[in-house]
Amino acid sequence: MSSVQHRKLPIGIQTFSDIREGGYYYVDKTPFIETLVNQNKYYFLSRPRRFGKSLLLDTLRCLFEGRQSLFEGLHIHDDWDWQQTHPVIRLSFGDGMLTSRDALDIHTHELLNAQAEAQGVSLRNTSIAGRFRELIHQTHRRHGQRAVVLIDEYDKPILNNILDTDRACELREGLKNLYSVIKDADPHLHLVLITGVCKRDVQWSCTKPSVI
Repeated sequence: MSSVQHRKLPIGIQTFSDIREGGYYYVDKTPFIETLVNQNKYYFLSRPRRFGKSLLLDTLRCLFEGRQSLFEGLHIHDDWDWQQTHPVIRLSFGDGMLTSRDALDIHTHELLNAQAEAQGVSLRNTSIAGRFRELIHQTHRRHGQRAVVLIDEYDKPILNNILDTDRACELREGLKNLYSVIKDADPHLHLVLITGVCKRDVQWSCTKPSVI
């Protein structure tokens, strides 16, 4: 009787390399990823938590960083130009509870500092928008390739405070200050994918939250 190799289920694992190197099952999503990266430049994906958004972003990171061995045996392996890499800037607002604008700003500065260190660039600007703009521009200049920007759970700080309209509005303005940089950074960007966690049936404004 031949033995059957049983793999583990990747429950809660959001790191692509852990799944591929740790003996876990992986459903090959790379045909869809190939279509996504070749079709458009800007994407927004809104899904509840635990729907694989973070894993998708990490898979894209590994792909653009040229980590070829992780994709052996997958659809995209033989169709991807592994000599062409792009620097990846990844920001996540999924961890912790941010309940004030000051806390959000501190967290955002920490994210930008970590990404600047990872990309080997220095940020001299003091404002959040200025530092994000500088990060994108300098990353492009240093690596000679346009940057890929991946932002995970962009709206979680708002959602965590959705019942406090004033606080949620304050946090929304803080996030808006960060995301407003992306439009004018277009010449320096190769791909942008932003994920959110707000439910599709929730409408929110600075006047009141409502559910339809």
